[in-house]
Amino acid sequence: MTINKEQTPKSSKSNFQSQFEKQEDDTPRRLPIVNPSQIPSSQSAWTPLAPSQEHTWTQSTRLEPMQQYQKQHAAALSQQATLPLPPLISPAQIQRPKRRRLAIPVGIVLVVVAILITLGGFFGRDLLTSTPRISGPLSPAQPMYTGAFVQQPLNAMQIDSLRHLVGYMKYKQLASMYVARMPLDVELGQLIMVEYSDTSYSPNLDMMVNKLHAGGVIMYEFQMKTFNQTRNDIAQMQKRATFPLLISTDEEGGPYVHRLQNIYGPRMSATDIYNTGNLNVATQQGHKVAHDLLSLGINENLAPDVDVNLVNGYDMITRTFGNDPASVIKFAGAYMQAMQSDGVVACIKHFPGLGDALTDAHTGLPVVNRTRQQIYSVELAPFKAFIQAQNKLDYPGMIMPTDVLMPAIDPVYPAELSHIFMTDILRKEFGYDGVVLTDALYMKGITDKWDMPTAAVMALNAGNDMLLGPTGADQMIATLNALKAALQHGTLSKARIDEAATRILALKMEYHLIPAIPPQP
Repeated sequence: MTINKEQTPKSSKSNFQSQFEKQEDDTPRRLPIVNPSQIPSSQSAWTPLAPSQEHTWTQSTRLEPMQQYQKQHAAALSQQATLPLPPLISPAQIQRPKRRRLAIPVGIVLVVVAILITLGGFFGRDLLTSTPRISGPLSPAQPMYTGAFVQQPLNAMQIDSLRHLVGYMKYKQLASMYVARMPLDVELGQLIMVEYSDTSYSPNLDMMVNKLHAGGVIMYEFQMKTFNQTRNDIAQMQKRATFPLLISTDEEGGPYVHRLQNIYGPRMSATDIYNTGNLNVATQQGHKVAHDLLSLGINENLAPDVDVNLVNGYDMITRTFGNDPASVIKFAGAYMQAMQSDGVVACIKHFPGLGDALTDAHTGLPVVNRTRQQIYSVELAPFKAFIQAQNKLDYPGMIMPTDVLMPAIDPVYPAELSHIFMTDILRKEFGYDGVVLTDALYMKGITDKWDMPTAAVMALNAGNDMLLGPTGADQMIATLNALKAALQHGTLSKARIDEAATRILALKMEYHLIPAIPPQP
């Protein structure tokens, strides 16, 4: 059959299209019925399906009717192929339907998100734990969760301690950044707390804090005559210092160690406080001494004394908070909490304990012949308790060791030069990571056997961080030269210097003497 263009209207459709078109009465479309007799003999490959195969379709059943139709209407299809194609449409001409945006108020979105987060935290906790939540009333002794692992909630003190630990680690990280950029002379200078013999600010003191980069200064009563003079001298020290200084003194009170007596008059001693039996008095005195020190610009107190008075030694009769470890921990702890909460660094002393000593370390080396068990249970007990306390205000900013020989633990070296005491016990066993400041290295308990520069190297190697002792620029220069020589000869490591300097700068950041920000490039 031949179909030409004149016989086929433009609007007409091919038979193939008409057969698949949906009828006007919306009846389903049906495939065209093919009579097998109409198929030429050349298509004998196709045969009607048996009843059992009427739903079994093969490739030939799908393709051969189409091939038959194409042969019958080849002329018409070729003629349609020559019809002109419609013009192309560019993507820009396509009109896409506009999306409708739901106008949901931002406040509603935030409320929904908050509700989802709250519900997720409530239900997610139960889903992530294998222990079921107990329903019904709970007895006071019954934990909230049952199972092999029961974690009681943290109390406020534990949470505060964790915050303190996180903050301290931040300070140490920042301090290490400063130390990494420091010239060696500046870093070594930060390890020294100097004394001076003049009654007011002098060129010799200026040399130590400005040119030699001292990290701290200790003051005595003869240098603090009036309020204004003391405050002005300290302000000048800080102005001239390379880094802000730790300004310290021994303000224990009582007749023996009362450095502010020219300005503030009498003050209760540690024994006076203990004899009241009232912890509120200890707290009150801690706040009072902090106020008096800060008013002058002093930011560190070499107190409280936490020695346990065992024999009423040369001056222990007024300097200690009791005759047993529990009393010392209780009263010295209240005093220290108040002082440190007001922003004054506490330095507890004299590690590992002078309570059984009969000799003054300023005039000779004390020897304590007690057993190891006795030393741990009495002399060392307050230090361990404060270091491992949960309350961060019980954690001393600094610890001062002293010159005492305890043969049961170290028969060779005085405690402050002993690696056993300073590193093995204080650092590793007790876990102290704060600043350790030596007692004065010019005391006879040291200088009878070692000179100050040699003792300085030994003290750092033992585990101390800061050296108390040079009384002028000449002694400080000699000490710095000894440290440099030890570094060159390998008897003192740079890592030990960095560790000590990092602790000192971290302490200054913690007490807001140095801004807790990264160093400027």
